[in-house]
Order: sequence, then C-alpha cells, then structure tokens
Amino acid sequence: MDITNVLPAECILHIISLTTPRDACRLAVVSPAFKSAADSDVVWEKFLPSDYKLIISSSVSASSLITSLSKKDLYFHLCHHPILVNNGTM
Repeated sequence: MDITNVLPAECILHIISLTTPRDACRLAVVSPAFKSAADSDVVWEKFLPSDYKLIISSSVSASSLITSLSKKDLYFHLCHHPILVNNGTM
C-alpha cells in the first residue's frame, strides 16, 4: 500500500512540518508526493521563527528577502548568511 495515495496532501504537509529541516530534505527524495510537500512554503515556514518577518524587517540589509525567496530558500539563506538586527548590535 502506497501511503501517498491514501493520505491527503495537507496531511503529508502537516506531518513533514512536524519534523526537522534535515528530515524534510531527506523525505523529499522518497517520493514525488513527499518532494512536493517537503518543498512547500507551508512546511518551511514552520522551521522559521514565528517572528521572522519582524526580525528580517529590522535588519539593515535583508528586508527584501521576505518577498524575493521561497521559505525554503529563505531558511537556507539565513543559515548561511546571518543578518544583523538592531542597528548591527545583534
């Protein structure tokens, strides 16, 4: 029995959002249904801090990131390029 044919896409999205970013990337290679869910902004927004928009908007240089990147790309960008907030004091 193929679980991706039984569970609705929203359920798969929710399950993957309860894992970790590493697990989401691993699940993306399991099946096309998991890849679609694991690449979703719904999933990756769960991995970002709840106030990520406020944090980024208080940054000196990264305020355009919110609209220009997918949530997955934003997550990895912030992992590799930390931003300074509060006029560079944090």
